[in-house]
Amino acid sequence: MIKAGVLGATGYAGIETVRLLARHPGCELTMVVSQTFKGQKISDVYQSLRGVCDLVCEELSVEEAARRCDVVFTALPHGASKEVIPALYGAGLRVIDLSGDFRYNDVKVYEKWYGQPHSAPELLKESVYGLCELHRDEIKRTRLVGNPGCYTTCSILAMAPLVKNGLIDNSSIIIDAKSGVSGAGRGLALDYHFCECTENMKAYKLATHRHTSEIEQELSLLAGEEIVLSFSPHLVPMKRGIFATCYANLREYRSAAELLGLYREFYGGEYFVRVYDEGELPESNHVAGSNFADIGLVVDKRLNRVIVVAAIDNLVKGAAGQAVQNMNLMFGLDEKTGLEQPGLYL
Repeated sequence: MIKAGVLGATGYAGIETVRLLARHPGCELTMVVSQTFKGQKISDVYQSLRGVCDLVCEELSVEEAARRCDVVFTALPHGASKEVIPALYGAGLRVIDLSGDFRYNDVKVYEKWYGQPHSAPELLKESVYGLCELHRDEIKRTRLVGNPGCYTTCSILAMAPLVKNGLIDNSSIIIDAKSGVSGAGRGLALDYHFCECTENMKAYKLATHRHTSEIEQELSLLAGEEIVLSFSPHLVPMKRGIFATCYANLREYRSAAELLGLYREFYGGEYFVRVYDEGELPESNHVAGSNFADIGLVVDKRLNRVIVVAAIDNLVKGAAGQAVQNMNLMFGLDEKTGLEQPGLYL
């Protein structure tokens, strides 16, 4: 039985991790850390957990974590993880970080996009980008995973087969993506109040969103050349979900049937990636509450352009579910363990 702890357990990504681990047949949740709610039962903070997980929130002790846990999930704000992970890693723990601090191969890219120095650049050489469908073998061997972002998971999976097979003009990639409000976290800010979000839709951080660099890193690795792309995020009035519509010019004409066949071949055997039939496209409620990534596409014959549509749940496949999938790989379990539930739909 794997013993696990969650740091930042009362944020949205943290509590989703707690929820999944509490029902995981191969895992025992032994520690939940929350500075804000220390001393309180986590089931008093989130009453949906009453009788399911009644652990008391505590402050972080690396010594206690090393004694009571085999793996620690760090669901901390960007910038905070890199301050605590070196000690956790040094204590021999396996660490799955849900922030952006250990997702990058090049420290200069991190520092450019996050606007702060990285305090543990030596650990970037040890960390593995935790997109399971692309880095499965490396994840199995590492003790430190940089769990991908939500926008990035959806966008990379949407474009990976095209980029890997050299079928598109890599300079033409445009990703137009929408996120549910929970993607902004549990912190209070005017932009995320109900009256500001409901019946409203808005673009934000155009041409500057941090996830742009993450998508570029992974697609560049697949392409074998540097890719620079256009990424446009939007906030939409729903609680959960990432919905990405991705555009690229084909190098030569391919039918939708041909491309869908290529996608099925690329993702053959991937339980959590579902490729739609021609004429069908994903919707956010097909994946809400699940660890699935759904993908469909259309070819615009007039422009010789492929349009790929992908959807995930930002808190599951885009955060906690993928983190648990990474844990399963790191400990030699079937990666579907604890994650096979279908979407909520309603």
